[in-house]
Amino acid sequence: MSIAADFLVIGSGIAGLRAAISLADAGRVVVLTKADPRESNTGYAQGGIAAAIGPDDSPDLHARDTLAAGDGLCLPEPVDVLVREGPRYVRELMEWGATFDADQAGQPALGREAAHSVRRVLHVRDATGRSIGHVLWQMVSTHPRVQVFGDALALSLSMRDGQCVGAAFLDREGRFDEVSASRTVIATGGAGQVYRETTNPPIATGDGIAMAFEAGARVTDLEFIQFHPTALNVAGAPRFLLSEALRGEGAWLVNQLGERFVQRYEPAGDLASRDLVARAIVREVARTGAPVFLTMAHLDADYVRSRFPTITQACRRAGFDLATDRIPVSPAAHYVMGGIETDLFGRTSIANLFAAGEAACTGVHGANRLASNSLLEGLVFGARAADAMKGPTLSAALTAEAGQRFQSAAISATVPSASDVRDVMWQDAGLVRSSTGLAPLVDRLTAWREAVSRARSAAPSDRELRRVASLVTVGLLIARAALRREESRGGHFREDFPQRDDIHWQKRIADSSG
Repeated sequence: MSIAADFLVIGSGIAGLRAAISLADAGRVVVLTKADPRESNTGYAQGGIAAAIGPDDSPDLHARDTLAAGDGLCLPEPVDVLVREGPRYVRELMEWGATFDADQAGQPALGREAAHSVRRVLHVRDATGRSIGHVLWQMVSTHPRVQVFGDALALSLSMRDGQCVGAAFLDREGRFDEVSASRTVIATGGAGQVYRETTNPPIATGDGIAMAFEAGARVTDLEFIQFHPTALNVAGAPRFLLSEALRGEGAWLVNQLGERFVQRYEPAGDLASRDLVARAIVREVARTGAPVFLTMAHLDADYVRSRFPTITQACRRAGFDLATDRIPVSPAAHYVMGGIETDLFGRTSIANLFAAGEAACTGVHGANRLASNSLLEGLVFGARAADAMKGPTLSAALTAEAGQRFQSAAISATVPSASDVRDVMWQDAGLVRSSTGLAPLVDRLTAWREAVSRARSAAPSDRELRRVASLVTVGLLIARAALRREESRGGHFREDFPQRDDIHWQKRIADSSG
């Protein structure tokens, strides 16, 4: 079956839904999402959405915090777009029905998170992403010019004369279908499932990044993975995210003796940026040989439970009381700063192909994303991509330095399982990296990618092979970039190159299959 549309949106998170709302004013829109249309990384964003709307805040201050968190690698222009346009799009959400927690004066109750200099995070208790996603989904699902295909697994982009003209997908019955569209936007979210330990849902396998790379699009900054410092660490329980908003409201990180330890490693203590706190936890565990914990026992218990009901329930299911117990935590893969390289309007290096949200890389996050900038990025750049898709389209003028090609060793490989890929990525391309682990990892992933490609040719409708193919491809791109960057910066830490090196490495690493 071939489906004709003016616009194709792949993904149903905040970026994809916001794009679809704008695009529906200009033509017929098809949305492909590989799970329930309401299931995405957006729904797992607990903390909130950052925007400079407070009386003591400004876009300039928000930009300063974003640039500082990005560790010298943010691009100033997209940062400026994010912080100046963000308040307008957040207010638009309110007009559409988003109801954020309010203070006694009826104004949004602004939270504070790590590396923010003021309170600027709007929230709906601890389920902000799900609330925003619900508002956007209600608008998309009732629009007469939007057709949504759930349980639709995008397989590949359709290319003609070097331009994207749609995508092929498997429907829920396992049949091959294709959408032809004059403009396509990839908004498939992140790739946390590349790692064994992750806060991301099972759908976050990097499909959009892998498809774009396979079609020849340029990808950038994929060595920069944000490992959230506080995921629930209980054997047999899911790696549930314990939001940074907990520490913003006064939670402490303590060791087995009950001692606050982060300041031993970082002057900003518990509210240092995520990369610094995550590595402080790793160092403390190595020093003591014991786990670390998050505690809110020194705060008012009723406030803790009412402010964080979702997290309270998750902890209760694991046998803990968030308000009174010490909760065991450890880092987990959370967010991909890199992705499909785009300009300020979502244009990629392939004509008529756009990207927005976590699957894209505008350069706004640099080497380390500022907390709660992710939902804002999806909102702002999803809307901007839609605006560009409705007009004349040219390939983006992308200037990032091209990455070198790594040659694989002459090794043979059988098709790996998803667990195989996730295990080796966590071990050799996780929080602490070195050439000793990365070089053989690149070889292994290259061989696995070739094996998976052959297997997919023989079984093109195998959904698990599609999943493994995405994990292997994105894992390889992460490992190649991490091996090349011989310094430590933001979410990328090399124990053989532990210092930041602006002389040689204040630049971006791009890769493409073209």
